Parts: sequence; C-alpha cells; structure tokens
Amino acid sequence: MSLLTSLGLSPALPSTIIPNYGPTTLIFHFLFAYGVLSSRTLKQIYGLDHNGSPREDLTKYGEAAVTSGKITRAQLNMLRRNESAHANAVENYALLVAAVGMASLAGVSNVVINRACLTYTIARVVYGAVYILVESDTWSQARGICWWVGNLSCLTLLWKAGGLLGVVA
Repeated sequence: MSLLTSLGLSPALPSTIIPNYGPTTLIFHFLFAYGVLSSRTLKQIYGLDHNGSPREDLTKYGEAAVTSGKITRAQLNMLRRNESAHANAVENYALLVAAVGMASLAGVSNVVINRACLTYTIARVVYGAVYILVESDTWSQARGICWWVGNLSCLTLLWKAGGLLGVVA
C-alpha cells in the first residue's frame, strides 16, 4: 500500500484495508520528544552535561562556559532553545496521545487519522528545527505557525471523535 493511498490521495481497491498509522506516529513522537530533541546530546558535545542534575546544567555552567571561551554566546543560546524545544515537545505529546487515542476508539476514518498524524509530524519536526536553529525573532514566528498547525490537527481529531461519540459541541 502506498502512502498516498493511506492518506486517501490515490484510489484504493474496495477490498483494501487502510491501516491506522496513529500508533506508529505516537512511537515516533515519543522518540522525537524524549530522544532527538533532548538537550543532553548537544550539552555532551559542548562538554556541559553533568549527570548529577542535568536540568540545571545551563543555569549553573552556561555563563561560565561562555566566559571561559568553552562555547560561544550563540551556542549557549542555541542550547537554551534546544531545552525549550524539548520541553514543548514533551508537553505537547499528551495532546497527540489523547487525539489519536480518542479518534481511534471513536472510529474516525483511518485516512483522516493518517492525514492528521502526517500534518502533526511535519509541523512538529519543522517546529523543533526552527526553535533550535533560528535566532531571528522575525523568522522564529514560523515556530508559532507550526505549533498551531500541529495542535489544530490534534483538535480536529478530537472534534471528529466527539462527533462520532455523540458529544454536543
């Protein structure tokens, strides 16, 4: 089965069963939020990772690392943005879990779930990249757009689930 078919963008044979990629999306975003966006990797690369209390690394050692020349101010700022991107991805994961779970249990079409999951994934990956890599306040506005696109895909799934469950909204 092609990705286009699972998204309802190409015809499927009548006997074709469209899979629900929601669970796969949940696994991906768990690994993305807790692994890929984890600030530990970058802090280890820059020599600022202390396992005793890693959440305090930048507060305790960041300015000293800049002052000593170990890292630049731009690198410290990027590390701070990385921590923020990681925290936001972890916080946002619950909305995705709720949306995919409710939509799946309510019987929302797998095509709709797959489209929402792909939209969310693209939005959140771009969000993370923009958050970490973009220093400009003007260009960082793209992050807000991505945040809303991702959240609206989840809210759409919740809305559709509510409709199927007979919830009056």
